[in-house]
Amino acid sequence: MIRLRPLVAVSAALMLASGGPIAAQQQPAPPPSTAPAPAQTNPLPTTTAPNPVPDPGKSPAPAPQQSVAPPPAGQSAVGTPARPTLLEKAGEPGDVDEVTLPAKPAAILSGKTKWEEAVPNLKQAFARIEADLAKIGLAPAGRPLAVFTRTDDDGFEFEAMMPVASAPNPAPAETDGLRFGTTPSGKALRFAHKGSYESIDSTYETLTAYLDAKDIVVQDRFVEEYATDLKDGTDDNLDVNIYALVK
Repeated sequence: MIRLRPLVAVSAALMLASGGPIAAQQQPAPPPSTAPAPAQTNPLPTTTAPNPVPDPGKSPAPAPQQSVAPPPAGQSAVGTPARPTLLEKAGEPGDVDEVTLPAKPAAILSGKTKWEEAVPNLKQAFARIEADLAKIGLAPAGRPLAVFTRTDDDGFEFEAMMPVASAPNPAPAETDGLRFGTTPSGKALRFAHKGSYESIDSTYETLTAYLDAKDIVVQDRFVEEYATDLKDGTDDNLDVNIYALVK
């Protein structure tokens, strides 16, 4: 069993009012003229009268078709798929799912950190991976992961991973520690954590109790997959998949 830190985990549509044209005031009939009648024009609607009385002799003009504004820059349109997690079906807090993790190509960066600095250091590692991928023209193809390779009371060592569609061939020379490999694969137990990173220890307590009760032996490493972005340790909207890899 991996040695976990004792009970202290790291912590518009707009409503448009449309109105018909206001009837023009009656004017005295002009004297007869032999000139051809000018083309009839329709006055533009005005907003000075919010509810004008419709003219029964005229058909209402069709309402203009509303155009759909494009999403703001940097924001995906509704329906655009986000980066996928390792497994399509999401987990639910309190449930334990027996799953099989696929091996996906990934960019990997090793690091170590103290527990209290875990979130900023993991964020920094993921940002470095994305920056290095951009330099070689690769885009992330999945959610970021952290594989905890060693833990103690003071901190932990980890491998930050970012799945990609395919590893470059030939692989570029290792730069700033970045290398390419695959994500952990095989049989695993998934524990879903929804809540702040500071409260993730409660999910690890559930995980440890479950493994002890079922007498399940797992590898000496755990995998955290961040289904939502890491922001800070107090973000209650964080969604993390924790995988215990079965021996």
